[in-house]
This record gives sequence, C-alpha cells and structure tokens, in this order.
Amino acid sequence: MLVRDLPPEVVERLKERARSNGRSLQKEVRAILEGAAETYTPAEARKISEKWRERFAGQKFSDSAELIREDRNA
Repeated sequence: MLVRDLPPEVVERLKERARSNGRSLQKEVRAILEGAAETYTPAEARKISEKWRERFAGQKFSDSAELIREDRNA
C-alpha cells in the first residue's frame, strides 16, 4: 500500500505518535489501520441494533434517571 501526498504535518504527527508508542512509523500506521478496520460499518451497526431490539422487545426497564436521583438523595 502506498499513500501519497500526505501533508508533512500529518507525517510528523504520525512519527511522534509512533515514538510515544515505541513503534516504527510503519507499525504505528498498521495499528491505526487495523483499529479502523475493526470498527463496525453503519450497516453492521444497524444489524446489531436490530438484534438487540428484538431480544429486548416487550420488556420494561426502569427509568435510570430516577434511580440516579434516588442515589444522589440518599
């Protein structure tokens, strides 16, 4: 993979980030890209949300704001 035309300030920030993490620039960029690839796409996130909605459909849950107020007043 080749990335062209990165502004010099971006390259310097990546180098600094690599230094602070004790990695080479290549390893730092690899870690950043791997982390980005692990993020859900909007379609994947919607699918997961739908599964959770189906799982909890029809269930009632307490109002957490009310519980927090009760804890603060105790």
